[in-house]
Amino acid sequence: MKLFKYLFILSFFSCSVFGQAGIKIAYVDMDYILEKIPEYEVASNQLNLKAQEWRTEIESKQNEIDKLKAELENERPLLTTDLIQDMEDEIRYLENQLLEYRNKRFGVSGDFIVQKRQLIQPIQDMVFNAIQEIGKTRDYDFIFENSADALLLFSARRHDISEVILKLIKRSSRGEETDSATVIEEMGDYKSVEKAEADQNKMVEQALKEQERKNEREALIDERERKRDSLRVARQKEFEARRAKILKEREERQRERDSIKNARENN
Repeated sequence: MKLFKYLFILSFFSCSVFGQAGIKIAYVDMDYILEKIPEYEVASNQLNLKAQEWRTEIESKQNEIDKLKAELENERPLLTTDLIQDMEDEIRYLENQLLEYRNKRFGVSGDFIVQKRQLIQPIQDMVFNAIQEIGKTRDYDFIFENSADALLLFSARRHDISEVILKLIKRSSRGEETDSATVIEEMGDYKSVEKAEADQNKMVEQALKEQERKNEREALIDERERKRDSLRVARQKEFEARRAKILKEREERQRERDSIKNARENN
C-alpha cells in the first residue's frame, strides 16, 4: 500500500511539476497534530489501558491452553484413547475461542481498530475542513498528509502547515469568534523554490555579516585587553624597578650608617 502511494506521488510530480509553473503544495503532519490535541491524548490513553486489559486476558487464556497441552503430553501414556481425544477436542475448542476473541479485540474490524477510528475520525474531519479552507483561501494545488501511515520521503519544512491547522482546530473546538482568515493570514506568503533559496541565501549572508561584525568586536575587545595587559605589565615593571631602587638606596644608607657607627666605636 505504501509502495503504491509512493509510486502515485512520484508519477504525480513527474507529470505535474514539470508541466506547470508555480505549483503550490503543502503538507500536514497528522501525528504531530494528534499529539498536540489534549482530548485525543486522554481518550487514546484510555483506549490503550483497555487494550492492555484485553492483551492480559489473551495472555491468560493462552497460558491456560499451554497448561492443558503440557498436562496432556505428561499424562498421555496413562490415558485412554477416548480421554486423549476429549482433551485434544477441549484444547482445539479453547484455541478457536481464543482466536475469535483475539480477532474480536484486535482484528481488522476488531474493537481496538474500530474505537481507534472512532477516536480519530472527529479530528480528521476537523483537519479536513481546515485543509479545505486553507486550500481554497491560499490557492494551493495540492495538500498532502505526512504521517506514519503516509509516505513522504522528503518534505521541506516551509511547506508544513500543521501549526496553522492546529490553530484553526483549537479555535473551532473552543467556539471562538476569531476570523479564520486572520489565522490563515499569519502563514505569510507562499515560498517557491527560488524564493526559498533566495531567502536562505539572504539569511546566510546576514549571518555571515553578523559573524564578521562579531569577530571584529571580539578582535577590538581582545586588542583593548592586550593593550591593558601590556600597560599593566609595564606599570608593574616600573613599580618593581622603583621599589628595587628604593630598597637599594635604603641598604646603601644603612651600610653608611653602620660604617660610621663602627668607626666611632673603634675610636
